[in-house]
Amino acid sequence: MHESNVVIFLGPSLDTERARKILDAEYRPPAARGDIFKAVKEGAKIIGLIDGVFFQACAIAHREILYALEHGVKVVGASSMGALRASELDVYGMEGVGRIYELYKNGELVSDDEVALLFEPESLKPLSEPLVNIRYNLDRAEARGIINNEVKERLVGIARSLYYPERVYDRILSVAEGEVDRETLEQLKKFLREELRDLKREDAIEALRRIKALIEREG
Repeated sequence: MHESNVVIFLGPSLDTERARKILDAEYRPPAARGDIFKAVKEGAKIIGLIDGVFFQACAIAHREILYALEHGVKVVGASSMGALRASELDVYGMEGVGRIYELYKNGELVSDDEVALLFEPESLKPLSEPLVNIRYNLDRAEARGIINNEVKERLVGIARSLYYPERVYDRILSVAEGEVDRETLEQLKKFLREELRDLKREDAIEALRRIKALIEREG
């Protein structure tokens, strides 16, 4: 199989320059309603669904993915909308990849709000932090002993209370002032500044590597 038959819907989870270094494919912006139908009709043999629109426009419908699967197209989902849809449709043959897919699959995550973020429409650069990344980094901070469970849950609660475009660490920590002692917040700020990780990005990279392996296997 040639990589020209591979369509990847990618946006704020990973920049396309980095993505192309992993997999030379056709990269399209976050998927909206109808985009997977279109990709199948244009001859895609593998579709990587990573990013998709949530609230800006109509989201990808389940029936589009089922249509692709019924026509022999391999559909791999990860990181964002792809992880959510894969957790719902893996029983029909969609393949889920990565930690976020697993979290949806086992019920630890339920809402699409967990992966939603605001992004710049032209560059697709993320402008807010998805809740799933916030949870992940606060879990890591707790494991390191920087915060305790009570503080972590308080910070997650603050993040959840904010509308998704407003979820940035500075805003969350600012709201937490007065609720969490200053020394703990300063230590957390240092941790986030020096050791911040992006789970959505990591899962997107894993998905691209999985698709590359599929192409190499199928020739």
